[in-house]
Formats: sequence, C-alpha cells, structure tokens
Amino acid sequence: MKEVFDRVSESCSKKVTETYSTSFSLATRMLGLSIRQDIYNIYGFMRFADEIVDSFHDYDKEILFNRFENALDQSLLDRISLNPILNSFQNTVHKYNIDRKLIDSFMNSMRLDLTKSTYSTKEEFNDYIFGSADVVGLMCLKVFVKGDDEKYNELKEPAMNLGSAFQKVNFLRDLKEDYEALSRTYFPNTNLDSLDETSKQKIIEEIEDNFNKGYQGILLLPHEAKLGVFIAYRYYKRLLKKLQKTPAIDIKNARIRVPNIEKIGLLTRSYVKYQLNLVR
Repeated sequence: MKEVFDRVSESCSKKVTETYSTSFSLATRMLGLSIRQDIYNIYGFMRFADEIVDSFHDYDKEILFNRFENALDQSLLDRISLNPILNSFQNTVHKYNIDRKLIDSFMNSMRLDLTKSTYSTKEEFNDYIFGSADVVGLMCLKVFVKGDDEKYNELKEPAMNLGSAFQKVNFLRDLKEDYEALSRTYFPNTNLDSLDETSKQKIIEEIEDNFNKGYQGILLLPHEAKLGVFIAYRYYKRLLKKLQKTPAIDIKNARIRVPNIEKIGLLTRSYVKYQLNLVR
C-alpha cells in the first residue's frame, strides 16, 4: 500500500531535517502535530536541492541538479516518486495546493548557484532572495494556514520578510565559507575583502527591518504555527545580535554560531513567553 511508502518517505524528510539543522528541527517540533510533518517535507526538498549546488564538489552538479529537477517534475505530475524526499514533498504540495510558481522560483535560484558567483546589483540580490528564501516562507505559510487563501494573502508580505531575514542572516554568518569554498558573494558590492563595520551595520539594519515586518505576521499566525515560528524568529534574532557584536574582521575569519546549550535555553524562554501570552 502506498500509505506505508508515504510513512517511510515522511520519516526520511524528518531525518533530513534533524540531521542538517538542529535549530530548524527544534522550531519544527514546536509546531502543531497536524502541520509538523509537512514542514519536514518542505525542508527535506529544499535541503536536497541546496546540497546538490553547495556540497557535491566531486560530482557534476549540473547533471545531478537536472536529474533532481526532472524527478521533481515527474513526481508532481504522477503524485508519487521513488525518491522518498520528493514523494513526501509532492504530497504536501498537493495537500495544500502550493503554487507551482513558488517551487519554480526556488529551483531557479538554486540553479543560479551552479554558475553565478556575484550579485552586483540590489535587483539581482532581491531576485535571488525571493527565490531562495521568500518562496520557502510562502510554502510554509500555505501549510500554517492550511490552505486558507484569505489568511495566506493577509500574511504573505510578513512571511516573505521573515524568509528574507533568515536568509540574509545565513549569508552574513557564512560570508567566509561562501567566499572561500564556493567563491560566492551575495551582498551587492560586499565580499570577504571589503567587509568593514560600516557595510556590516548597513546589512544588519536591512535585516532588522525585515525582522520587524516579519514579526507582525507571527502575531497573526494560527495557534498551531505561532510557537514554532516564534522560536525560529528568536533564534535568528539571537544569531544576528551575535553577528552585530562581532567585529567585521572576525566575521571574515570565523563562522559565528549559537551553541546548542544556548539554543535550548532560548527555546525554554520562548516557550515560557508564549505560555504567558507575552508574544504580542
């Protein structure tokens, strides 16, 4: 029965989430049970596409990416895939009627990572952010509101801002690794050699603006989604604060992290704030 294969597929997506991201995994566990698995399914799909373009250096990435994209197309058409990650993802796509344009935008941004190494203009950067982050927030939002189009449209802009904030924090944290290992610089006119306190602060101010706009949407999320998204927001805000306090020269020479013990403390305090109805 396909139900058995679907359960196996879902367990694979959950395992991918837990293996690749302790912070995202912790936040996802705080989501309501009825939506939790679908967020695992979205993350698993997103992570596999990202791994192809970022990690498989000993293989022909373009060939692998083309195969993955073809398998994705077929899975959405057939409503099944022998790739368990794609099988669980297509189930979520059809369950919540996720717009195919969002998926295509994500894949287009991932494909850019195969060939594009610099983003010289704000327009190029924003287009990449939309495809790599904003649409992921929108896919998750479809799950959070359980396909309610009216609620989705109400929260669309905050979800995109939150996705942008998360991605830009990742870019700032990974500046050294992206530059040295992948020869990429995402922030326009900013690279490992030119990052100074002024340019760092300008980036941080932009991210804080995204966070402020995104937070307004968190307050309006359904009960099942609010705590998990709030915890993810608090984690990335903490990481941004660490980056703000870190001299630009150190960001260029090390990857700034939030230790696991600090993540647990953050989760506990966030849960208490949520239970005391202080998330407002």
